[in-house]
Amino acid sequence: MSDGLLHRYYLSNISKIIDKWFHYFDIYDRHFSRFRNKSPVMLEISVLGGGSLAMWKTYFGEGSRIIGVDINPACKAHEADGIEVFVGSQDDSALIEQIFTTYPHIDIVLDDGSHLMRHMRASFELIYERLDPHGLYMVEDTHTCYLPTYQGGLRETGSFMEFVKDKLDELNALYTGGALPVSAFTKSTGSISCYDSVVVFERKPQGIRTSAITGSF
Repeated sequence: MSDGLLHRYYLSNISKIIDKWFHYFDIYDRHFSRFRNKSPVMLEISVLGGGSLAMWKTYFGEGSRIIGVDINPACKAHEADGIEVFVGSQDDSALIEQIFTTYPHIDIVLDDGSHLMRHMRASFELIYERLDPHGLYMVEDTHTCYLPTYQGGLRETGSFMEFVKDKLDELNALYTGGALPVSAFTKSTGSISCYDSVVVFERKPQGIRTSAITGSF
């Protein structure tokens, strides 16, 4: 059960800026709580005022490492003990390679970046398969998938939400009779959770699918 730390931290914050929707915090707790006090490494795309980096460091506890990515060089000022900021674009493969060279093991990714469709998809494709086998990839503000100003739109080709829908099929590729190949994503993903404005991919190595009937008639 949540101890409410994230809610309290956010609502009582008078330090660095944090910009989040209220309903995200229950989602954070639901998916992030298993990492608390286990020294996770988290990558947050977008630093803004630096407040959320500090919040995650407090939430995950001693030994955690928080990595920020932002195109604004001024965001380096938000570095602190256990917090490092890389400057560059979230779709820059060289930057992502640099991050994984420095931090080969990353448990959690939170994409709160540009929210442009091409960036959301590029980041996912560059990062997802490199996460810890039991790691988590969360994308927030996915309501932008329906907004033309972010290259989105309802059922718009290229929308990240259409990408997510395809991934739902890919997760179940085993049952498509060969219409979809069983991919690396299929084999490494345990679940996809969709919420208002948030999508969460949780990694889990998948074995052979079997079923059995137990009990008696």
